[in-house]
Amino acid sequence: MATTADADVIVIGSGIGGLCCGALLARYGLRVTICESHTIPGGAAHGFERQGFRFDSGPSLYSGLSSRPSTNPLRHVLDALDEADSLTWANYDTWGVRIPEGDFDTTIGNDQFCQVLQRVRGEKAVQEWRRLQQVMAPLGRAATALPPAILRLDWGALQTVLPYGWELLQNATALAQSSQPFSTVLNRTVTDPFIRHWMDMLCFLLSGLPAEGTSTAEMAFMFAEWYRPGVTLDYPIGGSAALVNALVRGLKKFGGTLRLGAHVQDILVQNGRATGVKLRSGEILTAGTAVVSNASIWDTLPLVPAGALPASFVVERKAMPTCPSFLHLHLGIDATGLPEDLACHYITLQDWDLGITAPHNLIVMSIPTVLDPSLAPAGKHTIHVYTPATEPYELWQGLDRRSAEYAALKAKRAEPLWQALERVIPDVRQRVEVELVGTPLTHERFLRRYRGSYGPAISVQDGLVPSGKTPLPGLWCTGDCTFPGIGLPAVAASGWIVANTLVPVTKQRPVLQVALP
Repeated sequence: MATTADADVIVIGSGIGGLCCGALLARYGLRVTICESHTIPGGAAHGFERQGFRFDSGPSLYSGLSSRPSTNPLRHVLDALDEADSLTWANYDTWGVRIPEGDFDTTIGNDQFCQVLQRVRGEKAVQEWRRLQQVMAPLGRAATALPPAILRLDWGALQTVLPYGWELLQNATALAQSSQPFSTVLNRTVTDPFIRHWMDMLCFLLSGLPAEGTSTAEMAFMFAEWYRPGVTLDYPIGGSAALVNALVRGLKKFGGTLRLGAHVQDILVQNGRATGVKLRSGEILTAGTAVVSNASIWDTLPLVPAGALPASFVVERKAMPTCPSFLHLHLGIDATGLPEDLACHYITLQDWDLGITAPHNLIVMSIPTVLDPSLAPAGKHTIHVYTPATEPYELWQGLDRRSAEYAALKAKRAEPLWQALERVIPDVRQRVEVELVGTPLTHERFLRRYRGSYGPAISVQDGLVPSGKTPLPGLWCTGDCTFPGIGLPAVAASGWIVANTLVPVTKQRPVLQVALP
């Protein structure tokens, strides 16, 4: 008599990609268990609390989530789970900039940025920007023509993509350009150095790579989102944890299970197929259909028994280049007497000529309590300052986290973050009530990220990020090491693609009718 598996699908890791994949599979009617090593779900997007201050561990910049229709695959997941209305969003459009050209506020819309260009670069730059907008318009339509929610990694994709066939034909020319580096678009449309620097910065914030490594499709998607009339950015009331909790509710609503503190030690393989996982506790969980790893590819490969994957696949995936790591400064401060018009986000950049990837050159700041005061005690602010994937892991490798050497390096490396924040709040050091410094070793330990990395640094010139399919039957991957790559919309898309592939088209179609406008 056959033994019933513990679940149809076991997902390793509760990052956004894993949560989206697992919750969608539960929505499709499969029995799903998500195993999370940490005691808090969300992976790099989890939230945590210290002394009444609630912090976002990672992303804090969201768009396309608060309204429908949307082009954001994460919004489509929330709609599929009937959880979009469970979230409350604060909408805003302004962020602060501290760059060599000056200190100013700008918006994500088109017109106000033209005013900034007029002031810092003159009319010629404005005309080049408008030309770039014109060039990007058809590319943006192409980038959003095919919702990732319809994609699959099997022949069923022919059925789900077919209804979009005419739209794809209409955008065929633009689609052909989408896989090229965004720098090719800039090279034929923009000569102004400030605009090129600005685009390099946006590319880096989006993909972890400058314009020559970022695909035109990624930037076209961003242009379609950020530079349309009336656009706003979104912030979830309750912080990133509220977004994670909505996905967890969706998972559980459809019968899925989330197990926290469940560290996967091994992926089990029997008769040439992934059949389950072994936890560090020794517990065995079996999967009747698939094991899906939301861990990075470098963290997934050691879980698989030697010889279960082709050697060529292992060598190729291990060789994927990694983005550097992060340095984080999480602060809880006294907000007494601070200006009421502080922006939620600020960026500082010291020197364009150093390059956008130079350590400490670009620093990002978030003050979410400007939009959501509930994230701190009354009269306080929660602040997150970080270097966006420019902190070298090598500086920290091998250090004992309890050592004086580690403490001294934290203080030294965090100093530029303090200085950047002082450009916004000059007396911030005198206001501090809670101070936490996160390093690449923090990323490595709590987020289970190989070398604390942000993800794969795959230049579009080297091809696409690989799909979530592996040569081992029953083993799939999702998250930032799979197509489309890095970023919340991308990892949500990866969750859609793998979840869709594991069920028949007949199960996918009814959910698409709910998820897509």
